[in-house]
Amino acid sequence: MMGLDLEPGWIWAIGGVLLLIAEIIAPGFFLVFVGAAAIATGLFTLLFDLGTAPQLALFAIYAVLAVMIGKRWYGEPHGGDRRHAINEPAKRLVGKTVTAVTEIDDHGGRVRVGDGEWNARGGPAAAGDRLTVTGVEGNCLTVEPLRILPPA
Repeated sequence: MMGLDLEPGWIWAIGGVLLLIAEIIAPGFFLVFVGAAAIATGLFTLLFDLGTAPQLALFAIYAVLAVMIGKRWYGEPHGGDRRHAINEPAKRLVGKTVTAVTEIDDHGGRVRVGDGEWNARGGPAAAGDRLTVTGVEGNCLTVEPLRILPPA
């Protein structure tokens, strides 16, 4: 049997590539960060001829950094309240333009959303005015007048 005599840097790099392939086969978006950490460890090991203990420490540091960066980057792709839109469908209305059906003030009013009407608060607005939904409190929309730039 012929022995394979690979440098540790190549073993790290091959292991990282295998983790990236595993991420493609079984996506979960976690192995990609660990795979990237392994590849980076392999490159540093090849460049600086590191021993076993520094390799393991470097891999641990890279893995933690990669997961933290990945979590920050992909953790909240839409930001704000929109990440709860699946469980709270009314929050999808935030940012939409609606039309006042009745007068609206801080005490209440009604707006047309699509083919239905919702309770609304905010404004002030007269019937027929266009408004922007800024929030949802239970079954009541918080609205403010639509901001339109004056003609040039």
